[in-house]
Amino acid sequence: MFETTSLIAQTVSVAAIALWLSVGVYSNLRYPLNNELYTAQVMSMERLRAEYPEEFARVGHRAVTDRRVQLAAFRLAVLAELTAAALLIAGVATLVLALAGVGSAETAKAIAMLGALVFTSIWAGFLIVGDYFSYWFCHEGTQATHYHMTFWGLANMIFLAAA
Repeated sequence: MFETTSLIAQTVSVAAIALWLSVGVYSNLRYPLNNELYTAQVMSMERLRAEYPEEFARVGHRAVTDRRVQLAAFRLAVLAELTAAALLIAGVATLVLALAGVGSAETAKAIAMLGALVFTSIWAGFLIVGDYFSYWFCHEGTQATHYHMTFWGLANMIFLAAA
């Protein structure tokens, strides 16, 4: 009974991040300017230049203002998100199949774990890249979101591994 309950809980947990990320991917594909321009703003350090000129003077050499590079970075991020969403959805599907007695729970958890790993890596990557561009000065809400998503992914990985 506990194994089945754990598998149900793992399925719901992975489904939650799969759905959340799928909505984000949909938005990035359907309305790319919403996040693409924001990504460009972080990379160009636009707010840092305007709001913290002394700090910008020290680290402004890190700014990336080439629109082609900014757009490529955004597209790479969306591709990573799409990959993670696909893996998470595959994980949910195989977990559901395992619950139905079709397929291995261990294989299902491995697929879900891979999706959670890619999910976690995306948000950790955003934290690292954001740190490089000193985004904590002007994009605190974004940094907080990146921390929350990193922890959400880690929690799923731990949950999949522990039960």
